[in-house]
Amino acid sequence: MRARVLLGEAADRLAAAGVPSAGHDAAELLAHVLGSTRPAVPLLEEVAPEHVAAFEALVARRAGREPLQHLTGSAPFRYLELAVGPGVFVPRPETELLAGWAVDQAGRVLADGRVPRVVDLCTGSGAVALSVATEVPQADVHAVELEEPAHRWAARNLAGSGVDLRQGDMAEAFPELDGTVDVVVCNPPYIPLDAYESVAPEARDHDPAPALFSGEDGLVAMRVLERAAARLLLPGGVVGAEHADLQGRTAPAVFVGTGRWTDVRDHRDLAGRDRYLTARLAR
Repeated sequence: MRARVLLGEAADRLAAAGVPSAGHDAAELLAHVLGSTRPAVPLLEEVAPEHVAAFEALVARRAGREPLQHLTGSAPFRYLELAVGPGVFVPRPETELLAGWAVDQAGRVLADGRVPRVVDLCTGSGAVALSVATEVPQADVHAVELEEPAHRWAARNLAGSGVDLRQGDMAEAFPELDGTVDVVVCNPPYIPLDAYESVAPEARDHDPAPALFSGEDGLVAMRVLERAAARLLLPGGVVGAEHADLQGRTAPAVFVGTGRWTDVRDHRDLAGRDRYLTARLAR
């Protein structure tokens, strides 16, 4: 079968199932099956029957709203390809902005003549920690993940990176680093429990619930993060944390309300939505 015909039929099927970016996902799945790249697959004249069968099986699963990244086994993130699958939160493109902020902050410490110490709380797949370790190789990077399945994925992604990965609760993580950290970064759970039905099936049914939901207002983990960051950071150190687009005021308020922080700011993503906050521990 010609690749263009195959892709067109698959895209129609995915669109009918409510899959966003149906054409993109169809091409990614075919590229995965063929060991090729997404831009190259529409140029193929013929696709062998065994590849057609494998592709159609993946399209059926994607139409059932399994995450694309679970089907391909990987997720792109900044300059990385991360291994992902059931049991770990699939990193999203919007989190790349938070990772970039952490990279920049580590770079500023390095420019001042010190080795930057960075802690990634709720590391999940290890995406942010690995980005910092890769882009600022001189940095001393630490990461923690509570859930055992996600920790296993992080260990796979962080192997050989030099990142100090541990399993545990961010509230108590790295007590030996208290007061010595330059940058704390975190993508915590932040979805309110009453928003369950509004969450996309790919996340609601396949991402681990502890990585998504955080109490009635979605800010339970943010409050834990604020206390953990205040404990870990040296005076003048900085924290960055992702939040839901409707939490552009309430999430920063968690930090403002304690009186421990200065320069509390919120930042928007490329779509103009409130996406992450940053703050500096008062000296």
